[in-house]
Amino acid sequence: MALLQYIHASSRDLAVDLEFDICLTGGEPGVFDAEAQALGAQLYHLPFSRRNLRGFTSAFRQLLKRGRYAAVHDHQDYAAGFHFGLAAGCLPPVRLVHVHNPILHMKNYITGPLRRASVSVGRRLVARYATGIVGTSNQLLHEYGYDRPPFARINRGATHCGFDVSRFHADRQSHHAEICREFGWDPSVKIVLFAGRLDSNADQKLNQKNPAFALEIARCCLESDERFRFLFAGGGDAARSDFEDKVRQWGRSAEIRFIGLRTDIPKLMVGADLFLFPSVGEGLGMVAVEAQAAGLPVLAADTVPEEAVVLPELVQFLSLSRSVSEWAGAAIRLACKPRLDASYCNRAVGASAFSIQNSAAGLTRLYMGAA
Repeated sequence: MALLQYIHASSRDLAVDLEFDICLTGGEPGVFDAEAQALGAQLYHLPFSRRNLRGFTSAFRQLLKRGRYAAVHDHQDYAAGFHFGLAAGCLPPVRLVHVHNPILHMKNYITGPLRRASVSVGRRLVARYATGIVGTSNQLLHEYGYDRPPFARINRGATHCGFDVSRFHADRQSHHAEICREFGWDPSVKIVLFAGRLDSNADQKLNQKNPAFALEIARCCLESDERFRFLFAGGGDAARSDFEDKVRQWGRSAEIRFIGLRTDIPKLMVGADLFLFPSVGEGLGMVAVEAQAAGLPVLAADTVPEEAVVLPELVQFLSLSRSVSEWAGAAIRLACKPRLDASYCNRAVGASAFSIQNSAAGLTRLYMGAA
């Protein structure tokens, strides 16, 4: 969505005239449909499933013939191979496969021989039809094996999703004070932010964002330093209820708050003192980049690709094999360090490949067929 917003606002400044049609294979309207259409995109809902292969194939081929596209950019990893194979003879000259999800998702998906065979066939079709394979990080492409045969002839590389860096540049003191007023905290507290779904897997050991571990870190931090406060932002009502019950039993409901889905993450990042990111797997970890744009120190698991680091002085990696107390100690030290100049941090991220301007320019080169 950030790309559509940027192109809509900056179309006169772009080297080429870009128009987007979006094919949504879930088949059902989504929460962003209206906004995408308002930004000029044409949406096509074409359900893709084993039961609907004939209908999808016919509609997709007609769409490609009618659209006469310069490029197709498929964000569904190995499933892109099936899409391309079914559309053979109608495909545009540039055919990009984009990999987003951490390898953990693939391991959780391949639960039997049928799914294993489906992934294998899809990957062979990617090797046959794709002209480019991009991922949210080079580490992710390596984990998926896209840097090895039979993909050696295909252009590959990291293509980062860009964002509007300016949204993360604001006055820290006023945002910190505003957050403290909202939650009834004294302005002297140290605020640690966790952002991510609380229930991506029923087994918390397999939960990508690792909120259960983050919660134990919060408890340990409070045992060492009563100044600390914790905000857990993210959806997942069932897990949230369980976590809140646990915090209530600890007697820490005032210090540890679960705040659900928020649209003001930039404000929270600007006003917080630490971003806690103990994820068990990431394609990149864009929230860590956003935190750096806000000048917010990041304590991340070493499963997060190092490509997410723009400002090394802001980011510390720690192994998930380390104890909760070691994580808590590192969190306290990072949160209490003097902050870097926020403008300097924002400019650094703005000059990186993660700014929407640079990301859009890179995608434009890919769509035009440049390596």
